[in-house]
Amino acid sequence: MASKERLLFGTAGIPLSSKAQSTQAGIERIRELGLGCMEVEFVQGVRMGLQAAGAVGDVAAKRGVRLSAHAPYYINLNAHEPEKMAASRERILQTARITSILGGTSIVFHAAYYLSDAPSKVHATVKQNLEQIVSKMRAEDNRVWLRPETTGKESQFGTLDEVLQLSAEVEGVAPAIDFAHLHARTGEANSYDEFASILKQIEGSLGREALADMHIHVSGIEYGLKGERRHLVFAASDFEYAELLRALKDFEAGGLLICESPNLEEDALLLQQTYDAL
Repeated sequence: MASKERLLFGTAGIPLSSKAQSTQAGIERIRELGLGCMEVEFVQGVRMGLQAAGAVGDVAAKRGVRLSAHAPYYINLNAHEPEKMAASRERILQTARITSILGGTSIVFHAAYYLSDAPSKVHATVKQNLEQIVSKMRAEDNRVWLRPETTGKESQFGTLDEVLQLSAEVEGVAPAIDFAHLHARTGEANSYDEFASILKQIEGSLGREALADMHIHVSGIEYGLKGERRHLVFAASDFEYAELLRALKDFEAGGLLICESPNLEEDALLLQQTYDAL
């Protein structure tokens, strides 16, 4: 995993203040705002052709904006129906192919639901599927990182331990750490010491390079007994983002930090300004 010297801040999708709701206009706006990255949202499906992806990649390279992508929501690598499993693998592959053309280095996805299966059985199934996907990607000379995300609901596969174990076991897989989800899932993971403990666990499982090139999601979050309900702006949430940023700085974390708050660039800029002032 390539070492990156600094943590870049950006938005999950096109900034709300962008002149047009196109990916290229979004990249231009990210640069105008002084942010450093953007996650391209393919959550409703990969609807970008090869030519368009090449043009977007050119703009991102020219503006010095790093890109990643979020794969469609309709993925379950533990689906019980073979056709749903095959479609889930194909959606990840489609996202990885377009992201490679964009010049992006990572794709994020929610890996699976437990359904009625034991977590250990789900892990084995997800691992097998990811190995198949990576094998196909390598045959196509695609080096984009697959990043299963830590999830915010008890029904979803994706605890910190599960995501780190997959990343340690499958070549080409690395974690996407959604700190808001970790907080929503347990009501914990919301203090400097807890954030530091998470970063220590990542380093212990995957080595220093995993901290040097992280993919992070952060937002305010509303949650209940079953976990995540919806994303909030930081001002309306109990999420201690300043303590997270302090831990990230102390651990010299690098990579991309993507803000998923409803006000997108407003909270992304708040995060960047808070981090820079530490």
